[in-house]
Amino acid sequence: MAASCIPTVNLSPFLREGDENGRKKAMEEISKVCSEYGFFQIVNHDVPLDLMSKALQLSKAFFDYPDEEKLKSSPGSDAPLPAGYSRQPQHSLDKNEYLLVFPPGSCFNVYPPNPPELRGVLEEIFGYLSKTGLLVESILNDCLGLPPNFLKEFNHDRSWDLMAALHYFPASNNENIGITEHEDGNCITFVFQDGVGGLEVCKNGEWIPVIAEEGTIVVNVSDVIQVLSNNKFKSGTHKVVRPIGRSRYSYAFFYNLQGDKWVEPLPQFTEEIGEAAKYRGFLYKEYQQLRMRNKTNPPSRPEDVINITHYAINT
Repeated sequence: MAASCIPTVNLSPFLREGDENGRKKAMEEISKVCSEYGFFQIVNHDVPLDLMSKALQLSKAFFDYPDEEKLKSSPGSDAPLPAGYSRQPQHSLDKNEYLLVFPPGSCFNVYPPNPPELRGVLEEIFGYLSKTGLLVESILNDCLGLPPNFLKEFNHDRSWDLMAALHYFPASNNENIGITEHEDGNCITFVFQDGVGGLEVCKNGEWIPVIAEEGTIVVNVSDVIQVLSNNKFKSGTHKVVRPIGRSRYSYAFFYNLQGDKWVEPLPQFTEEIGEAAKYRGFLYKEYQQLRMRNKTNPPSRPEDVINITHYAINT
């Protein structure tokens, strides 16, 4: 069983005082999985389960509307990423539509007028997941042996955090990819999905389905953490497989980095321990622009897709 699932970590020891043994055990498990393939699940994370359920229900109601209603929430032209309603291009291998939001109060957000309760739920769950991001970031900070609050101070600007409500279209008999194999380009990603499931994680060369369990949030380490740690922690490889004849609904929260931030391996994992840097430095927003180009203008050849290996140093 251990070879065919990703671990579930109880975060309650980090939300109360006095459970040092619980913290130590959780950190050991997180450190192990992040050094291998970068995926785990969390429970007792303080995000209300009824709010998660309501968010899924309301996003389903939104995506059930006709296109003309959904298109009322199309993105503005000035946003750094397309906040509002979008659908993957017809020629894209990814087969979904999504509603993307920045933090509550952002001038870029375009909220649907219907269903009327959706905006409030999106803003509320965004706040909870942002706090979860801070908590998990602090845990990863300690797992990596960095000075207290190092990652929090490095990544103090929350204005680039994103959340997407996603609808994956039902698969046909000969094509079931929802999102192709990839790693996320941000810091940490949080996902919760409906009972249909579909998320799969690459572990030791094997694709492991992540069973959707109520109240569980999936966590994956992303490219920024992999680069900062000089590959000590791995950016999780994953994909979404669509079931035949059934839609899939999920939420993804991207704990991000401010666009003008410079990203490179930290000296704690290079010069201080005599290791060569495995990546050259880059401006975060430039990497995001390259990744967005993958989506809007998909390359004709898979090998031309830009990912973090674009910055890898050959040794």
